[in-house]
Amino acid sequence: IKFISIDDKNAPGVKIADPEKFKLAARTFAKALLEHPVSGEGLPTYGTNVLVNILNEAGGLPTRNFTTGQFEGHDKISGETMHDTIAARGGKVKHGCHAGCIIQCSQVYNDKDGKYVTSGFEYETIWGLGADCCIDNLDDIALADSMMDDIGIDSIETAVMFGVAMEAGILPFGDSKEMLRILKEEIGKGTPLGRIMGGGAGSVGRAYGVTRVPVVKNQGIPAYDPRSVKGIGITYATSTMGADHTAGYTIATNILNVGGFVDPLKKDGQVELSRNLQIATAAIDSTGMCIFIAFPALDIPECLPALIDMINARFGIALTGDDVTNLGKHILKLERKFNIEAGFNSSHDRLPDFFKNETVAPHNAIWDFTDAEIDEFWNF
Repeated sequence: IKFISIDDKNAPGVKIADPEKFKLAARTFAKALLEHPVSGEGLPTYGTNVLVNILNEAGGLPTRNFTTGQFEGHDKISGETMHDTIAARGGKVKHGCHAGCIIQCSQVYNDKDGKYVTSGFEYETIWGLGADCCIDNLDDIALADSMMDDIGIDSIETAVMFGVAMEAGILPFGDSKEMLRILKEEIGKGTPLGRIMGGGAGSVGRAYGVTRVPVVKNQGIPAYDPRSVKGIGITYATSTMGADHTAGYTIATNILNVGGFVDPLKKDGQVELSRNLQIATAAIDSTGMCIFIAFPALDIPECLPALIDMINARFGIALTGDDVTNLGKHILKLERKFNIEAGFNSSHDRLPDFFKNETVAPHNAIWDFTDAEIDEFWNF
């Protein structure tokens, strides 16, 4: 099953217990989203790909299968270049992923002839097929993104996989044409090689004996080097579903100075930061809200209370901020309980050994958390 379509014809709509209270809270909430520099300016202008130049400058842009933290061709695949390319070709530099989207960080990317190629062209995909694979051809990356959509494979996992495949010698670093051929002729057609590669980074690593395989719980590590951005490393290690950056997006505070600042190169405060963000994110995910509301929620005092007011007005209940926090804690504990009963334990909350054994330029940073320090995450 690729998707489920729901026909809303003659549907009764959503009943709101207190419509006026809901509208008032929604206006406050929307105002906060539009006023924040990330959700109101950066994301609508450059999409999530605004992060390429930012992470490259910070030395946290994983390059050449996580062997260094900066990519020489970063500007060719940056959000700024993408924006200008889209505008010049008559695409859409921003549009909403649904009718009610306020942030509008998606876009429509056309080819040089003005024909549609892809949309929702995200940073993690562009990073993975770009910097991590040493490819600086944005058009080829866009075409690969479209092909992955049609095949039905995840663009982060597949991008991380190609980095491992290049290290394994299946194709050279920087060879975007061979990458496209493999997507079409191997993965798309389900050949033996395609099935190995379609199985993700861990699958390729096992089949070819590669030791630098950036996965946690067999899920590919995306877009941010945990040695240079240590908070996200804690999230990668402890996230119940594997290396999920969205579970506790410490980039906000480590790199973007949202909600304060925790030095990304130091261990201090990273476990607490990731824990607090994972608790909050679990609760926000339960509302169906986009993760990017976290930016104004962390910086604008009226934002989170407005969200809680909307929930209360929708259902006719009286949740408090503490209730929302407790909801997030409950979700994380329930997910972990599921994992434990499925056979996972604390040994699976670890990054691959190469992060502990290999420093990453330009900061010569290394993953230096002990097992005991990582396990402190679950003390709540």
